Amino acid sequence: MAMISTQLRNFREPTKDQLTQLFFSLPLDAQVGVGEKVNEQERMDISAVLTLGQDAEEDPYPGKLYLLPPYLTFSSLDRKSVRFTLPLCTIRRVERLNARAGIYALSLSLWHGMKIVVQLTSLRPTADLFCALLRDALKAELQRGQMKAVKGFVKTCYSEVLVASSGDDSKDSAASKADGDVSDSSESMYLGGLGLKFKFPGDPKKLREASKSKLWTTYLKCHGRNLTLLRYPQCTRLVQVGLPNRLRGEMWETLSGSIYLRFAHPGMYERILKDNEGRTSTSTEEIEKDLHRSLPEYSAYQSEEGIGALRRVLQAYSFRNTETGYCQAMNILAAAILIYMSEEQAFWLLEVICDRLLPGYYSPSMHGTLLDQRVFESLVHRCLPVIYDHFTQVDVQLSVASLPWFLSLFINSMPMVFAFRIIDCFFCMGPKVLFQVASSLITTYPPLTHIQTAILKINGEKLLQIQDDGGFIHLMREYFASLGDSAHPESSDPRARAITRFQELLLVSFREFAVITDDTILNERRKFRSEIVTSIESFSKRSAIRNLKTLERFTKEQAGLIYDALFKAICVEPPPVAPLPPVALLTTKDTGEERPETRIGLKTFRVFLSEIATWARTEKIVSNGFQQRVDRTIAEHELIDRLFYFWDTSYRGALSLQDLVSGLNGVMFNDLMENIEWFFNLHDKNKDGYLTKDEVLTLSESLLFIFRFEIGDAYLGAVSRFMSNAFEYGDALLPRPDGSDLDDEPPPVESNQPYMNLATFRMVVLADEILESFFETDFSSTFRLEPVPIMEIPNSNTGLLGGLWQNIASDDNRKIFQKVTDEIGKTIGKHQVFHRPAIGKFTHLEEPKARESLLTGVAAPSALQTSSSSTLTVDQQSLASDISSSEFSPMPSIFQAAANAAAMMERTPFAIDDAKDDDEESDDGSEIADDGVMDEVDAFLEAHDSGLTEAERELAKDLINAEPVK
Repeated sequence: MAMISTQLRNFREPTKDQLTQLFFSLPLDAQVGVGEKVNEQERMDISAVLTLGQDAEEDPYPGKLYLLPPYLTFSSLDRKSVRFTLPLCTIRRVERLNARAGIYALSLSLWHGMKIVVQLTSLRPTADLFCALLRDALKAELQRGQMKAVKGFVKTCYSEVLVASSGDDSKDSAASKADGDVSDSSESMYLGGLGLKFKFPGDPKKLREASKSKLWTTYLKCHGRNLTLLRYPQCTRLVQVGLPNRLRGEMWETLSGSIYLRFAHPGMYERILKDNEGRTSTSTEEIEKDLHRSLPEYSAYQSEEGIGALRRVLQAYSFRNTETGYCQAMNILAAAILIYMSEEQAFWLLEVICDRLLPGYYSPSMHGTLLDQRVFESLVHRCLPVIYDHFTQVDVQLSVASLPWFLSLFINSMPMVFAFRIIDCFFCMGPKVLFQVASSLITTYPPLTHIQTAILKINGEKLLQIQDDGGFIHLMREYFASLGDSAHPESSDPRARAITRFQELLLVSFREFAVITDDTILNERRKFRSEIVTSIESFSKRSAIRNLKTLERFTKEQAGLIYDALFKAICVEPPPVAPLPPVALLTTKDTGEERPETRIGLKTFRVFLSEIATWARTEKIVSNGFQQRVDRTIAEHELIDRLFYFWDTSYRGALSLQDLVSGLNGVMFNDLMENIEWFFNLHDKNKDGYLTKDEVLTLSESLLFIFRFEIGDAYLGAVSRFMSNAFEYGDALLPRPDGSDLDDEPPPVESNQPYMNLATFRMVVLADEILESFFETDFSSTFRLEPVPIMEIPNSNTGLLGGLWQNIASDDNRKIFQKVTDEIGKTIGKHQVFHRPAIGKFTHLEEPKARESLLTGVAAPSALQTSSSSTLTVDQQSLASDISSSEFSPMPSIFQAAANAAAMMERTPFAIDDAKDDDEESDDGSEIADDGVMDEVDAFLEAHDSGLTEAERELAKDLINAEPVK
């Protein structure tokens, strides 16, 4: 069975604090909450003006400064010109500047010798508070020892070598070398990818590597690097021009924020590999299949060194993120970034891509990819209606070509040298880049948007000539193959001829489709999320039913109803995450981890059964004069727990969809004898073919639980007769010593010894017409496969009205409203409550009947026969109206039932009982005679002490008014 996931329904729009965290590329495990205390460190933001010190020619930028321990971040007011994310451990000194009156300014000296000045423009008390919090956070970082870790970490970054080898006598270089912070290139341990050994894709001369390196060296000297990089507008322009091959890996992890994860978790990658050495799983098997399909044209992946590195990165990610594991196309992504990054760098960057930048793209359901495909189609419809209408007319699917663009970030679609240029922009500017490049229609969030939009616009005339999917794919392949050609080969202007088609693509993407923003994409995603979730859930349902080993006697439609009930139960009570299996010391191809499937525990099973069986839930019909509603709660009883373990035939302590289908099949299609045997086996704990006395009592408790809300005493009487007959006949069949009479007392039997077999149990049941009818039809009918009400997907609208309505119409507020109306209904006498019976066969009250003995042969009147003198017919509607501000009390326990059964037993006949029939006697004076009898009884009780102490009497009085256990 496939996995059943409700994660898509649990999606919540990111909060303001979470969006701040994502904007500054902070690690996912950093709790960002402005104004909240996490780990006793308070977060705060304040208005400020940023000025870069030294000789840098940068204008001051107003914005907001955030203290998010262990980080200090800044963003300009437009949220795109300037920003930085600084670990607090890279701040070496903080000084308050002696400025003119009314100015509150701080000078921050960073690790690489840079100095930045922030002018706090808030009120003085606010500025003082911010400085106090900053001081406390810096002390905490010093105590953690993180400041000592910076020196060793920066040696792994190529930017240190690039700046140190430039031979520049700048202030920051001199200061860094004087403090011993940066080693020369000969001592460097900088990390690099497979390209250092197997060469980088492309011609260095054509890519102008030397010029790019020089530009970046100048920028990094003045604006920091790796952990202290300040992102000014020039940084974005340099990224659009292209990153140098040797610097590309470090810039990827700096722009994406994965460098902070690597810094915060040193050695974790190696520990994951060591702790899971030898482990096999479904993910590892899928990884092995795809290793040699990962960029096979690149020489590193034709050797064991490249294949081994790729295997370790993918396996480490699958072990750390077991819910995601491994998804196809992840191998292409990892293979590409390993060209420029070490294994550890690639591991952390892969986590950031899958979990933060492209969430849901590489999940088992690929819901993120499907959602963005729908967004992409919407943007094409809006921006390129002519092309969209043509595609619709000839039935061409955009996703046929665009899906690989999204999943592989164009790596599989265009030459790598161009794909890496797009990925550069992706990490710098966000996922909206992909949309812009791909379709020219898109104005949303993912990086594919800009690129895809431009592609469709540039090829618009040719796209209007295609007639099928094959022609669309062929046209795109031809275009991607010509990206290095001149965009204007026939132009007389040499500068125009020098412009390549790829440069034209980027120009169109970032200029003409700049209207595609992150907000546009987020809005489109909100619009189509419910549609995609419903589609995925429907597909998962069909797959789960198709993958069942057997449908038993159910149809596909009935199996679908069982799935719906299971899905709702998982939504209400999610099952616990299954732990990883232990590492196998010796593994073979046949001993790998079995494919995962969703299994539910006991708590989830109770919710599931309450959707299927009427007796497994408690339904109260409440009327208070304002509304009439049905309150449903999940019942808890040993019978439900026993059924859970009865269906768990594999002894795993959890049930799969197949277990539930097979279990329901064993009870819903049974006839009389099969149901009796099924109920017997359910209570036969040790499966020896006998019930003990304790198990007979437990079985009676189960019957009472099923009948607890039935109207009248007919079912109560049936259970009482069952108990009496069971023990009477069971004692009669016990073996006796030789020579003893049948009238002799049977030998004592322990409560846990075999007492009753199936034949005896069947005989006792068939002796009572109510129980016979129950097992013949009523019991199976309590299992009902009915359509489960469609569960609404939580609305992700975060607008003012949408958020206000969500707050008002919450479940808590609904319960409060119901409670208030109930209290008002009680006050005005309109509050009525009654329980809905599980069977509902009897709608009238019956007097208890005398039991029929299995041994004496005295025939008692059938419990199913009714007469006008002993039956009071009551309609459910009128019964509910007679109950004001109260509920039907549950059925007595098994011990109370035993006492009631004894009271209803037919006693020994006496002559006085047969004296005469008083049918014709007059009613005059009968009440007076009765009163006299009661006076005699009262006098007798007063004359004879009951043996109770005064305290015991008081206790008994208190118990009369005690509330039932809820």
